Amino acid sequence: MGMNEVEWIDFNQYIELQLPSEFSFYECLVYLNRSDIECLHKVKDDGLYKLLKYEDSYVLFKINVHCKRMRITFLNVVPTSWVKDQVAGYVWDMFDLSTDLSLFIESMKNDKILSLLISKYRGLRVIKMNDLFEGICWAIMGQQINLKFAYTLKRKLVEKYGEKFSYSGEDFFIFPTPEKIAQLEIEDLKALQFTQKKAEYVIGIAKLFANGSLDKNKLVCEKGYEDLVKKLVAIRGIGNWTADYTIMKCFHLNCAFPIADVGLHNALKDILKLDEKPSLHEIQKFAQAWKGWEAYATFYIWRWLYD
Repeated sequence: MGMNEVEWIDFNQYIELQLPSEFSFYECLVYLNRSDIECLHKVKDDGLYKLLKYEDSYVLFKINVHCKRMRITFLNVVPTSWVKDQVAGYVWDMFDLSTDLSLFIESMKNDKILSLLISKYRGLRVIKMNDLFEGICWAIMGQQINLKFAYTLKRKLVEKYGEKFSYSGEDFFIFPTPEKIAQLEIEDLKALQFTQKKAEYVIGIAKLFANGSLDKNKLVCEKGYEDLVKKLVAIRGIGNWTADYTIMKCFHLNCAFPIADVGLHNALKDILKLDEKPSLHEIQKFAQAWKGWEAYATFYIWRWLYD
């Protein structure tokens, strides 16, 4: 067992994690591969390639599943035990492996919407973003635009201000640090097609991270979901949808519910074969049965959109 309390077995060039029973690597890869312009990971050869940085060194690894274990193979370096431990914790959190998905499956077996989706996508887990700054920026970039353009904005930002590592003729990227973005002018981001407002929000939030007034560890200590929402919506650029999306993707709180999400509304209209999108009131009625699992309900409903 490592320092982060995630158990892993060391095989020198790779490590392995024991997987919980309800887990579909295939379904998680479908989600991770939903955009052909994603720049922060690559899905290929039945695996996921990801670049991280520890102790000023780049660590590039491939994740795949081998004999019901998750295998993390280090490609450019055999890291220290401490770095392996950090990577194990990162991957465990990314695939939300602490959540007992069997409880969700059991809770939703009589729900007309979720039972259908679980039968189709069983084992899909909410894919988390370990970096809160990246999570908030991604949510802000996605405000009121389509997903393709949000990915375009992210790619421009990452390629211009993130860090790049080349391996076997391919480039891998890390999301820019708050310190880097905090030094930019509004015009720098407008040059990448950010609106004035989004540029202001992202730089403003970068400054809060850079000066230590916004910190994921401090937020984790808050009393719970309501408290966390209050703290986040007090920040300029973060409304209810952005707060809920961020909590869903960056914290282990499965009650986060971005109810105003357009994709959620479109998927429900299609799943239920309605003539028009359901109202917020109607969605609230459906969601009474999802209590405590709203984030998973949302994630499974979104999954319908990229079949």
